[in-house]
Amino acid sequence: MAAVGDEPWLDDAAGRLVRPFTVSDGRTEPSVALDLISQVMATGVTPLGYLGPEYAQALDLSRAPVSVAEMAAYLRLPAVVTKVLLSDLVDCGALTTKPPAFRHNPTDRSLLEAVLDGLRRQL
Repeated sequence: MAAVGDEPWLDDAAGRLVRPFTVSDGRTEPSVALDLISQVMATGVTPLGYLGPEYAQALDLSRAPVSVAEMAAYLRLPAVVTKVLLSDLVDCGALTTKPPAFRHNPTDRSLLEAVLDGLRRQL
């Protein structure tokens, strides 16, 4: 019989044990300007030294172009932490980044209304 306090204090659904900002060593400012819709892609360059499992996972996920927002979702990290992580990989040459190419002005009223209409149809 287990004593009180011997039961696990964390189950599988509880999530990560490491606080997200420990991944970025507490940094909140990326060295490279990244937007949530910026695209990143691996260059094939291997970073020198050990960076951590999140960095390896980000490199693996970026074999094809992926947005910063998607990367944050895949890594299950806050966007600001993901931006710092990705900027570290850009700094060491392991990732390349490019801003998204817009065909339309993202603040165009007709575009925003079309998106709103589409969302309303989904509800």
